[in-house]
Amino acid sequence: MEVFVTGATGFLGGRLARRLRERGDEVVALARAPAKAGDLQELGVRLVDGDLSDRAKLARAMEGCDAVFHLAGIYKVGIPGRDCPEMHEANVAGTEHVLEAAIEVGVARIVHVSTIGYFGNTHGRILKEGDPRPDGESFLSCYDETKYYAHEIAKQRMAEGAPILIAQPGGAYGPGDHSSLGNVIEQTRKGRMKALTFPEMGFNFGHVDDIVQGLLLINDKGRVGETYILGGELSTARELIGKVAALSGRKPPRITIPGPILKMAIPLGPLVGKFFGTPNLREAIRSVDGVTYWATHEKASRELGYSPRDLDTGLRDTLAELGRPT
Repeated sequence: MEVFVTGATGFLGGRLARRLRERGDEVVALARAPAKAGDLQELGVRLVDGDLSDRAKLARAMEGCDAVFHLAGIYKVGIPGRDCPEMHEANVAGTEHVLEAAIEVGVARIVHVSTIGYFGNTHGRILKEGDPRPDGESFLSCYDETKYYAHEIAKQRMAEGAPILIAQPGGAYGPGDHSSLGNVIEQTRKGRMKALTFPEMGFNFGHVDDIVQGLLLINDKGRVGETYILGGELSTARELIGKVAALSGRKPPRITIPGPILKMAIPLGPLVGKFFGTPNLREAIRSVDGVTYWATHEKASRELGYSPRDLDTGLRDTLAELGRPT
């Protein structure tokens, strides 16, 4: 099978490209800077120089492909408002370009990788595919907004008969993750996590290799026009950090910084944000304060045989691969 992948230079997309090559598939990947994607070239991935803005180039690159996995986009929470248009262009318009190009050249299966975050704050409820986002609830961040509208575009194209399947992964963790979640795990395993912030923030944590396997199952066995949630274990930030600390032989943080104190720093966002990389502290805090991102992968397990490891096992595997901290 020949597969076109966007986002193959990222954490999840890179693991997907590797797994596709390991099982013998030919992989074509979009890369804005092919010279910096040597690891993909070593895997035998054919790189196409370009980005999500050029629909015609995307269509040419997809010709002859049996499947498309769309994972590319910008992920950042806490950005200043002036940066939102760029994120919309990449995450919303970019999704439209990829889907339309794939439809134009007749790709048989198109897997759009969305997120559990499509539901917004689940308010402690465990949602499933097809559940609506709460009416009248504002978006938690610019990223949240763009992923919601990208998902809606995929749903619209599916309703029009396009051979699209939607994946909604949870929070992917594992070796090679340089996101804020990966940083939390890294700092905790090294004993540098001294305080908890918003410890009751709830997420569906999934090991990256399990989510990749789920994406392959969606492509190989999923029903066109369907959506599948790919998660792991429902947990909280406090529980995640506690497990990482215990498995690493570290003491968990004893201090919890109250949310109201953290919110006092919101007006200082443009100043202190320069040091933390999140100048829009209001958005960053709104995305985690009392928020749960909980959904069940029961449908994927029942229909596709998706069987993710539990959080203890996944973290143990992750820490073993990372090795002893220096």
